[in-house]
Amino acid sequence: MEQKNLDSQALIQKYFHEHSLVLADIDSFNYFIEHELQEIVNENKEIEPTIIPSNVEEFKIQLDKIWVTKPEITEADGSTRAIYPIEARLRNISYAAPIYMEVSAHINGVQRESFKTQIGSLPIMLKSKNCHLFGLTRDELIRQGEDPDDPGGYFIVNGTEKAIVDIEDLASNRFMVERASTGVSPWVGKVFSERGSYRIPHMYERLKDGLFYLTFTRVKRVPLIPVIKALGMVKDEDIMRMIGLTDNSEVIINLYEFVDIKTVDDAIDYLSKRIGINQTREIRMERMNEIVDKYLLPHIGTTDDRRMAKAYSLCKYLKRYVLVSGEVLPEDDKDHYMNKRLKLSGDLLADLFRVNLKVLIGDMLYNFQRIVKRGKFPSIKVIIREKLLTQKIYSSMATGNWVGGRTGVCQRLERLNFLQTLSHLQRVVSPLSSSQENFAARALHSTHLGRLCPSETPEGSNIGLRKNLAMLARASSAINEDEVMKDLRRLGLTLAKDI
Repeated sequence: MEQKNLDSQALIQKYFHEHSLVLADIDSFNYFIEHELQEIVNENKEIEPTIIPSNVEEFKIQLDKIWVTKPEITEADGSTRAIYPIEARLRNISYAAPIYMEVSAHINGVQRESFKTQIGSLPIMLKSKNCHLFGLTRDELIRQGEDPDDPGGYFIVNGTEKAIVDIEDLASNRFMVERASTGVSPWVGKVFSERGSYRIPHMYERLKDGLFYLTFTRVKRVPLIPVIKALGMVKDEDIMRMIGLTDNSEVIINLYEFVDIKTVDDAIDYLSKRIGINQTREIRMERMNEIVDKYLLPHIGTTDDRRMAKAYSLCKYLKRYVLVSGEVLPEDDKDHYMNKRLKLSGDLLADLFRVNLKVLIGDMLYNFQRIVKRGKFPSIKVIIREKLLTQKIYSSMATGNWVGGRTGVCQRLERLNFLQTLSHLQRVVSPLSSSQENFAARALHSTHLGRLCPSETPEGSNIGLRKNLAMLARASSAINEDEVMKDLRRLGLTLAKDI
């Protein structure tokens, strides 16, 4: 028995010697720096000012490559040098690295200027790849004035150690059907469609008239069948085949109600009138087409060539809704950890950077157009204010107020003792309000086993909403869906638009 205990102790010691407790957060931050930053810039690649000089037909500002170096400080005399965390703590300054970007201007399709410029500074997570402590041995860490057993995984903003708390949220792009406690429909199907800056809730309902309705951004409770027909699946036979129910009576009622809609244009026109667009037919059609492409299931795509795939998904969602509401399949459990995702440091910083990059772009456009109105043609270097992005990021990390109305995301690291520090770095917070009951969300779920600590949660109003990762828990990183689709197609998968 003693030998068994010694073996298990040696195994656990070996595990913690090779794996950091905050490895998931560090990996998340590294992924943000190496991949997500560039993806966010690619989303906003081309900027076109509305006011340009009269002698110019076309003017574009193009954002190209973005990268982050290692933390440095610019002294009062203008000299720049590397800074280590201990100096940032003692001098009450931020342990941050400059963000550089390649920017180019194009007049009438010809490149006018291209340059590298600093667009701001980003606080760097300790022990990440961009940190000066990355890869140092115990002796080297001690020489730098650092605790060799400190796990890292936090930031230093204005001399204060700050930890970004992981946020537990419902999985996006996942259709779930549940019994509604209030409202006109006894059952409700929901999916949060997320892609880049888009996070759009979609809702399925069945009202007393027996028709299925869909609600999403700018579109309030429209019949589902016209939406499917507007996406290009106009034949009733195709819709029946895609839904694939053995008892189709409920679907037939819906199809019969909209049998007059025989073309895509008819369906688009019907939807535009239904949501109250009252302009001429051409403008109505154009606006409705834009809504369908951009705001309907954006995770599938935001271009018109993805419409058939969206129609196929809506049919599959309807099938699941009918089966669950008919109690053939069980109701989805929102508290099952399969239906949850953790937003780690890298994901939260990506949300913050995405919003503030748009603020920077808006400021660039304003400065450019203001100078053009005076009759001058400015260089792009003049219109970029690097302090704007830096101030926005520092402000959010200093106060903890994040984009999307979240508060307490970034907190002062608790250093009362070593175990409390480790606990704080592994904290997981639910976005639900602590003033409401939410009994099911607070309860211990069987799927928490091995993932969340069953005993570490505060007493009082936050019980069950503020949790901690288990000591041996590891968060797996998100997989790029486009790469998965490429592999599946190579293996012979046929997409809905190819059928």
